[in-house]
Amino acid sequence: MEIIKFIASVIMSAAFIYLGIYCVYLFVFSVLGKLVPIKYPPVATGLSKFVIYICAYKEDEILLSSAVSALTLDYPKDKFHVCIIADSLKPETLEKLRQMPLQVVEVFFENSTKSKALNKAIENTAEGFDAAIVYDIDNVAADDYLYHINNYLQAGEKVVQGHRIAKNINTNVAVLDAISEEINNHIFRKAQRVFNFSAAIIGSGMALEYQLFKRTMSQIDAVGGFDKEMGLILTRQRIHVAYAEKALVLDEKVSNPEVFKKQRKRWLSAQFNLLRKYGMSGFSELFMKGNFDYFNEIYQMSILPRVLMLGLMPFMLLISFLLPAGIGPSWHLWLAATLCCYIGIVVAIPASYFNGKLLSAALKLPLIFFTMLLLLFKLKGANKKFIHTPHDHNAA
Repeated sequence: MEIIKFIASVIMSAAFIYLGIYCVYLFVFSVLGKLVPIKYPPVATGLSKFVIYICAYKEDEILLSSAVSALTLDYPKDKFHVCIIADSLKPETLEKLRQMPLQVVEVFFENSTKSKALNKAIENTAEGFDAAIVYDIDNVAADDYLYHINNYLQAGEKVVQGHRIAKNINTNVAVLDAISEEINNHIFRKAQRVFNFSAAIIGSGMALEYQLFKRTMSQIDAVGGFDKEMGLILTRQRIHVAYAEKALVLDEKVSNPEVFKKQRKRWLSAQFNLLRKYGMSGFSELFMKGNFDYFNEIYQMSILPRVLMLGLMPFMLLISFLLPAGIGPSWHLWLAATLCCYIGIVVAIPASYFNGKLLSAALKLPLIFFTMLLLLFKLKGANKKFIHTPHDHNAA
C-alpha cells in the first residue's frame, strides 16, 4: 500500500510541476502583457524593398483575390514585388495570374511542403531586395502593413512578425480559432517582447531581412511547422523576432470541425517532432551559453494546447481533492494553479470578443477538448506527409 501511495504521490507531483509551471507562465505573461506597454519604432525615413511570397497550394479562387489585394497595398510600387508560388493550380488560374504585374513560380513536388516551395521561389528571385515577406494563400494585409513592417526594419530589427487577425467568425469553431489566435498574439508575441524574448513566428505575415531569410530557409526541411523551426534556428543564433502589433494581416479561421481536426493534428505532430529534434539542445544553450531566448522557444514546444489545459486543470483539481492528504500537492495548490491558468487565458482575450458569440462558442469547448485529447494518440506518421487544410470559400 505504501508503495502505491508513493507512486501516486510521485505522479501527482510530476504532473503539478509540469502543469503548474505552464499555468504560472500563462498568468505572468498574460497579466504583465496587459500592464506593461511595448515600445513602437519611430516612423522610418527610408523605405525597404520587399518581395512578398504567397504560398499557393490549390485553392485557386481564394488565390486570385489575395493576389489582387497584395498588389494594391499602399506602398510605392517600385518598392515591392509579389511572387506567387503555384503548386497544383489550374491552368486557367495560372493564365490569369500571368496577366497581372507579378511573378509566378510553378513548383512540382511528389510531397509538397511550404519549406520546399519557399526554397524554390528563392532560387527564382532576383537579387536586390531588402526583406522577404511570407503570406498564406488566404492572407489579406491592411493597406499600411508594409509601412509598419518597414518601421521595424529601418529601426534595426532583422525579423518582424505581423499581427494576424481573423478574417471570419462565421461559425463557433471559427470564433474559437480567432480567439486562440488573439491569445497567442498577446501571450506569445506581445508579452514576450515585454520580457525581451522573441515573438513567436506564425508562418505568415512575417518579414525577414532577405539574406537572412535565404540562409534560414536553406536549413529548413520540415514537412510541417516550418515557422516553428525557423524560430528555433533564429533564436539559437540570438536573432530576436520583433512583433509589429499594428501591422495587421487578415487570416481565414477554420470554420469546419473536421478541417480544424486536420489542422491541429498537423500542428501537434510538427511541434512534437521538432521537440524531439531540438529539445535537449535547449538546456545546453541555456546553461552553457546563457541563451534564455532559445530555451524559451524550446519550452513553448513542450507545452500542451491551451484547450487541453482548460479541461485538465479542473480534472486534476478534482483528483487532488479526492485523494488522501499527503499524496502529491494539496488541492489548495491545484486550485491556485487552475486559477492562474484560467485568469491568464481570459485576460488575453480581446474585449471585443466578450459577447453572445463567445458564450455560444464556449459550449463547443468540451467537444474540442476531447477531439484534441484523442489527437495526441493519433500523431504517428502525421509529420511524414503534408496535410492540407482546405479553406471555406464562403467564409465571411
